[in-house]
Amino acid sequence: MAVVDVDPDELRRFTGHDEKSNEELREDLFELGLEYEGETDEGLMQLEFEADRLDRLSVEGIARSLRYQYGDDRGVYVPRTNDADWTIEVDPSTPDERPYVTGAVIRGLDLDGAGLDSLIQLQEKLHATMGRGRAKGAIGIHDLTMLKGQSLAEGADNSITYRGIDPEQDSFVPLDSHAELTPAEVLTDHPTGETYADLIAEYERYPAIYDDLGLFSFPPVINGRRTEVNTESRELFVELTGTDQWTIDRMCAIVCYALDARGATVERVTVEYPDHTLDRPDFEISEKTVPHERIERSLGVPLDEHEVVDLLERSGLDAETSDGGGGDGESNGGRVYDVSIPPYRVDVLHPVDVIDDIGRAYGFNELEPQYPDVSTVGGRHERSRRERAIRDTLVGLGFEDLLDFHLIGEAENFDRMGLSPDDDAFGAVEPTTIAEPYSQEYGMVRTWALPSLVMVLENNTHRRYPQDLAEVGLAAHVDSEENTNVAEERHVAGVLARTDASYEDAKGRLNALARAFDVELATPAIDHPSFIDGRAASVVLDGEQAGVIGELHPEVLVEHGLELPVAAFEFRADALR
Repeated sequence: MAVVDVDPDELRRFTGHDEKSNEELREDLFELGLEYEGETDEGLMQLEFEADRLDRLSVEGIARSLRYQYGDDRGVYVPRTNDADWTIEVDPSTPDERPYVTGAVIRGLDLDGAGLDSLIQLQEKLHATMGRGRAKGAIGIHDLTMLKGQSLAEGADNSITYRGIDPEQDSFVPLDSHAELTPAEVLTDHPTGETYADLIAEYERYPAIYDDLGLFSFPPVINGRRTEVNTESRELFVELTGTDQWTIDRMCAIVCYALDARGATVERVTVEYPDHTLDRPDFEISEKTVPHERIERSLGVPLDEHEVVDLLERSGLDAETSDGGGGDGESNGGRVYDVSIPPYRVDVLHPVDVIDDIGRAYGFNELEPQYPDVSTVGGRHERSRRERAIRDTLVGLGFEDLLDFHLIGEAENFDRMGLSPDDDAFGAVEPTTIAEPYSQEYGMVRTWALPSLVMVLENNTHRRYPQDLAEVGLAAHVDSEENTNVAEERHVAGVLARTDASYEDAKGRLNALARAFDVELATPAIDHPSFIDGRAASVVLDGEQAGVIGELHPEVLVEHGLELPVAAFEFRADALR
């Protein structure tokens, strides 16, 4: 989940509710689904939220949601835009791997220190979520007064060019540097370049953006120092490049809405591809059709037509009603709502998302639970009983029971554990990936649970040792023999982090667990990339190879910032019959 730092004074200013105390703001934010996680040394509130509402990655977006919640704003809002004065020309040399671009011009911006911090935070949070670590979309924000437009024969007065260049073809001074570097040198000699070098390492030609003075942006890596934005900047040029036009257009819309909330004027930009032209930013309103009957059935409360329209408008949406069959495959002959959705709402993909907005505006705490009119007798599943017994036993052995995320990043699951999907080792299998993840940090289902436990240790280095942690949870991998092409397994994992942690300590706990379930344990020696050579073994339960045990490799410990030994084990839960 993303965490956003928000200045409560700015939040009060943008909502127009100066009378709200910090405690009242936290209560109102909780109703929006934003959880208060504490505050920074500077007094900023740290808010954690689900990564679907990307429009709330800034104080401006959060304030917009609060104004709808308070009833101060209603319905769909679309910023007014001026006609285009700038053009982005897309040269045929642009890399095929990153062919798309969009943008906007921002004028009349009053950008103080807090506003600049908010803009930078929004940029980086969008990179981390919708932009997938800049791989799918990257944002460049420039001081417009430092750009010199190239002359066009006709059309707009000013033009910049998005093109592909040889890695050593040209040079510029990147941000946080005083030396001119070629794009190739940026990737090797600049800290930011080193961080994002993998994104374009395989490109034959690097993406670059030029004005009449030369190269000023090297997406998705870094901007040039010449166009750096500061608190004196009053006019901005926002450009986005990526692998998908819809994604960068939606990211651009979110940035434009945030700057519009600060009183700026959005000016359109013409994007000229070799075979077509776009008018950007894209503020097109999308629509979803939702049947009235489905709303009542989902929420379990009777609502009349006027109430539904009112709740939609309080959610920042608009609706028109009509008679006829329900949309999206439903036909009920009742009232339906043609709901208009603003461009910053990238989370509304299905009518259910609209119903969720109606429920939030109504107030989920106002919904009264209803017992079904069907009587059934339930019971705990055998697997659930076994896992509960395993957890109880692990707690009895001194472990702290954890419940961790099942989604993880490829780097966390494999690379940082010294493992590759092609290795012949426990946990090294083809992962189940998410087709459209909001963030690369959660781009796949974990193939084993130990990386999750090691990440907890990494985040808890400020806590007292020893730290003995265990989890019983889901792991999955691709398996063509399954109907879903995915094999889901329940794994048992444990780590012992202490100054004297050893293979023998982990085996002692594992042996006690096996005895509690009357299962015979054997541990033949093996090699595993995540563990020290000679200090790792296979976990064999009743003759069935089920997992791995050993002492984590020093390289794994260093990668996670751990300064003391860690012994660990993991195996399939179904081996404890």
